[in-house]
Amino acid sequence: MNTLVAEARRVSPRRDRLRPLLVASIGNAMEWFDWAAFVTFAALLGPHFYPAGDTTTNLLRTLSVFAVGFLFRPLGGALIGAYCDRRGRTTALRLSLLMMAGGSLLIALCPPYRTVGVLAPALLVVAKALQGLSAGGEGAAMSTYVNEIAPGGRRGLYSSAVYVSTTLGTLAATLLALLLRNTLTPAELGDWGWRVPFALGALLALYGWYLRGRMRETPVFDAVRERSPNPARQVLRTHPRAAARVVAFTLGATVVYYTFASYLPLYAQLRYGIPANAALQAAVVAQVVFMAALPLFGMAADRWGRRPLLLVFGCGFACLSPLLFGLLSGSAVRLGAVMTAALLLFGCYAGAAPSATLEMFPTSLRSSGVGLPYALTVALFGGTAPYLIEYLSAHGHAAWYPWYVVALCLISTVSFFRYRETKDVDLAAVGEG
Repeated sequence: MNTLVAEARRVSPRRDRLRPLLVASIGNAMEWFDWAAFVTFAALLGPHFYPAGDTTTNLLRTLSVFAVGFLFRPLGGALIGAYCDRRGRTTALRLSLLMMAGGSLLIALCPPYRTVGVLAPALLVVAKALQGLSAGGEGAAMSTYVNEIAPGGRRGLYSSAVYVSTTLGTLAATLLALLLRNTLTPAELGDWGWRVPFALGALLALYGWYLRGRMRETPVFDAVRERSPNPARQVLRTHPRAAARVVAFTLGATVVYYTFASYLPLYAQLRYGIPANAALQAAVVAQVVFMAALPLFGMAADRWGRRPLLLVFGCGFACLSPLLFGLLSGSAVRLGAVMTAALLLFGCYAGAAPSATLEMFPTSLRSSGVGLPYALTVALFGGTAPYLIEYLSAHGHAAWYPWYVVALCLISTVSFFRYRETKDVDLAAVGEG
């Protein structure tokens, strides 16, 4: 198998690897635009999907649906991950985008509560379930694909495209929110303007589905002769320690990401009274800096290894999380500085973890091996992070949340210390046992 893969890589020009990397990244950005739009516009969804209530109650209801969407991610990780390991990386990537488009379109077209009653929140849950299934499979399939097409010694750099494109999607949702808030009146935004990002997201996802139809399968996957009929079950039977390590790796990172990259601008608006435009502008600056730095973190992981960067991330957030929250105030400049610092520290994880986790599993189980444990952890801890921070704040315990982040990052750090470096491993040579 190694000979076949080496020959396939030898005859593939560099542009033939960069083109599919670009297409996969564009599709991933479109997928995460859809996902980020929900939390970005969460404050506007409550009045349409629920009976009359105060702002906090409606927001908590909407965020609970956001968390429910995450509960479907493990199922997506298992089903789409298995599909990816049996049928191929490209077909799985197309399937995930199609499901994301369906969920976004359903939200865009859903009638309000005053018209259809409880059917409105029920349809919202169905839409987030579809998106949860999609997101659960997309992450592992995308990471697997870009790592398997990467040339030797460049997997960290190539895998940085996962978070670059994810952040690009989040950034696009943020910029659209700024555009709509500055071109529509509050009444127009609340009446129909909130539907625009979901309708646009559905169209973009369908375009990404079309683009991914032109992607070639990875040489590493094509060289596999035997494929498991039940990859998820085989992972749990033959690689339980690696699966548990993926969970430990993800614990701190998922809470950090959904706190500092996704929810912090809305949190700052609600808790500190920062105007929406100023908070969103701060988020844009932080996300642009983060995206620009990510390839550098990927190259650092290729040169010095995954383990040093992972340890910097884990120890950094274990020590600095309370300080970062303590620096927040009514200043948008401070919000931007906190987000930028947090995302740059998170970049150590983003540049190293995608390749580090995938290198633990053989080709025939790679997507399932990462997809299920990763999605399960994100569902339980990442998806509930916005709800938890709002719940604690509403009950006068906002100061508890940073220590929750510290505790999870400490668990991850212990796992990083015990991790054996894999930067020089040949993906095609990882054993099937």
